[in-house]
Amino acid sequence: MKPDPATFPFRLICLDETDSTNNYLTALCDSDGGVPELCTVVADFQSAGKGQRGNSWEGEKGKNLLFSFVLYPDFVKAREQFILSEIISLSVKEALDCRIADVSVKWPNDIYWQDKKICGMLIENVLNAEGGVARCIAGIGLNINQKAFVSDAPNPVSLSQITGQEEDLHAVLADVLLFVSRYYEELKQDAEGFTQHLTEKYNQSLYRREGVYPFRDAQGLFQASILRVEPDGRLHLLDTEGNERSYLFKEVQFIIS
Repeated sequence: MKPDPATFPFRLICLDETDSTNNYLTALCDSDGGVPELCTVVADFQSAGKGQRGNSWEGEKGKNLLFSFVLYPDFVKAREQFILSEIISLSVKEALDCRIADVSVKWPNDIYWQDKKICGMLIENVLNAEGGVARCIAGIGLNINQKAFVSDAPNPVSLSQITGQEEDLHAVLADVLLFVSRYYEELKQDAEGFTQHLTEKYNQSLYRREGVYPFRDAQGLFQASILRVEPDGRLHLLDTEGNERSYLFKEVQFIIS
């Protein structure tokens, strides 16, 4: 059953199918009049859902949450835009924390349950001439009620597989957006210490934040532990030779068996 857009806490557009909710929402934002912040497009199925590194997102029709929402954070400087990724990934994690344990954020913004991926996202920012973020569209694929995965994705899992019961898709959707809204309002208010607190919370939520694990960069495989993620999104690792290594997104990969 689809939610009632009239009673949903944010403007909601429900589609049976689209190529990509990010594409659909981008077109709405670019149209005359645009759409308000936190306007959300949710689809039963995406024929060409976008993922990081050019990947597609597997989603059985009507079983998962496939949605995009928009923010207009022009008060966020371009060099600080990673804070939006922190807000969004923590919001998904905390919506899941209400239902299951062992949820973490795999840098930069995949959501994991134990060693399995339950959520992926693609955040697309548009900058303005003043060096701020004019628009942020977050596209999220969150596995909810899918019972089996047939693609060659190595480690997917759904919420239903974990809990053993059917879950209310749109209750989860509402929770995610409410968490985003709360974090975003705090960011707007620029309360003292909020940015530092958010980054610390993000670091505490990281997948494999303790222990030594395999990674791969341009020079090959190595073993390392996570030191921290900086506010600009840069990942710092400490390898087993005692060297600190720093990476931007796509410069290093987690090795997950």
